[in-house]
Amino acid sequence: MHAKDILIDAYNRIREEVHATVEGLDPDVLGARPSHDANSIAWLVWHLTRVQDDHIADAFGLDQVWQTQDWHKRFGLDLPPRDTGYGHSSTQVAKVRVDSGDLLTGYYDAVHEQTLGALRGLAAADLERVVDERWDPPVTLGVRLTSVLSDDLQHVGQAAYVRGLVQSTPS
Repeated sequence: MHAKDILIDAYNRIREEVHATVEGLDPDVLGARPSHDANSIAWLVWHLTRVQDDHIADAFGLDQVWQTQDWHKRFGLDLPPRDTGYGHSSTQVAKVRVDSGDLLTGYYDAVHEQTLGALRGLAAADLERVVDERWDPPVTLGVRLTSVLSDDLQHVGQAAYVRGLVQSTPS
């Protein structure tokens, strides 16, 4: 198995978990927060998708799906257009509300397709290419892809946990 095949498999797992976590939830559950400062399912899935969109586009010299496919307009969030959610305050988290899970999974699927397209063209040597020199040591493509993968899996796991908390709480 080649490294790109492992990465494709791993990113496919994120997609599976995003769909499993969001499926069948209404807007109130998607926006529910276990406490005032906690993140909602909607925010967690939006954020992990924004990070993947931003970082993959940057690493491969692509445009973000958020802008090119007008997802920023479809979401209609009261946030800056290039916002990924990094460092959001509780007030900013509360601004990420959706009318349906289909919006979240639709955006994720569009980003996932762009990600898979980029990964399919990878050669092993590409993973050594430096994509960010602001760090010491500089970040290679392989490290960036692993970082996004790790971050996304953590956030989708958090979203699944929030789903369990919200659904187990008597209304």
